[in-house]
Amino acid sequence: MATYIFGHTTPDSDSIVGAIALSYLKQELGEDTIAVRQGEINPETAFILERFNFQAPELKTSFAGEDVYLVDFSDLAQSPADIKEANILGIVDHHKLGDITTSTPLECWIRPVGCSNTIIKQMFDYHNITIPKDIAGMMMCAILSDTVIYKSPTSTKEDTKACKELADIVGIEDFKALGMEMFIVKSNVLSATKRELVLRDFKDFNMGQAKIGVGQLEVVDLSVFDNMKEELFEAMQQIKEEGERHTVLLLLTDIMVVGSQLLVLSDDGSKIEEAFNVKLENNQVWLDKVLSRKKQIIPFLEKLF
Repeated sequence: MATYIFGHTTPDSDSIVGAIALSYLKQELGEDTIAVRQGEINPETAFILERFNFQAPELKTSFAGEDVYLVDFSDLAQSPADIKEANILGIVDHHKLGDITTSTPLECWIRPVGCSNTIIKQMFDYHNITIPKDIAGMMMCAILSDTVIYKSPTSTKEDTKACKELADIVGIEDFKALGMEMFIVKSNVLSATKRELVLRDFKDFNMGQAKIGVGQLEVVDLSVFDNMKEELFEAMQQIKEEGERHTVLLLLTDIMVVGSQLLVLSDDGSKIEEAFNVKLENNQVWLDKVLSRKKQIIPFLEKLF
């Protein structure tokens, strides 16, 4: 019976590419594995897959009774509904340790770097397994995405090293130019519905008794959102009610200016103000130099919730 490898719900490039890369590594080590995904492919990930002529993993959302590896998450809120009925063999992640537990020992590669694919690159090195060019190219793009081309405060020297070594495998010299091309694709928000935009890179977190949903849209020009914020708030309200969430936040991140406009819908907006030491105006506020949900948003919310 095959073992499934997948990333979090509402998958991003790191979780999709990570599942593909880890599955290849495990196959080379003699394991029967299949990379799958929990949700739809976003435009950036579609660009990466097409650029390196790779098919998207199949969609699978139920894993009861299956052996699995998790990539890019360890939170129950970002897991399949039946994850507690699956046998988790391992976790590869670069976030905080979540609330998933296991009844047996497991393989864990959890490190404070900017991207899960950086860790997977280190796993390839550890096992002395050669990375194919197409997979190396996708891993390189995932690192550039997650580190916002090294601008994110989560970016480390390990990410830079891994990215350069992957670029050498692919034979791409100006990989930062490819990164900008990728972010331009990511900035195309006009062809999607407002609900799709809010959910494009959306994660739920269980904080105390509160369920907090945080989405993020990274663009090269924030003015693209000028005439759609009211509709974004409407979509956020619907998502908040459907999921019985205490709070829904949406980060509109400008990677060129380096900062984020935070849109807020909450049962208690004062907690958001306290978390970031700001004053909300019309349920929003500018957060200068904030690029990372993982490092600059979630830890401050958890202190209060």
